[in-house]
Amino acid sequence: MASTLSERLEQLLASGAETAVLRFSLGNAYLATEPARAIPHLTRAVELDPQYSAAWKLLGKAMVATARSAEARAAFQQGIQVAETKGDVQAAKEMRVFLKRVKD
Repeated sequence: MASTLSERLEQLLASGAETAVLRFSLGNAYLATEPARAIPHLTRAVELDPQYSAAWKLLGKAMVATARSAEARAAFQQGIQVAETKGDVQAAKEMRVFLKRVKD
């Protein structure tokens, strides 16, 4: 029986291969179906690499999906700062759009 992507990624994590990219990948794998499970992985991704603008963006999206508006706003704001510092114009633009859509 083939394992799912998230299962394979969880096995990698359990083997001690923790990286920001692995945590981001796990968060991304869970985001669509289990956003609450995505949050700890995305939080850890930005702890491991605070300059990871894509992880900030997905963290904000996961917070929105779990009705954590204040935390979503904070993640998007931090992500925008990171993206602008890195010159990642597209990511900053996307997060600004997402930020405007966050409901109180």
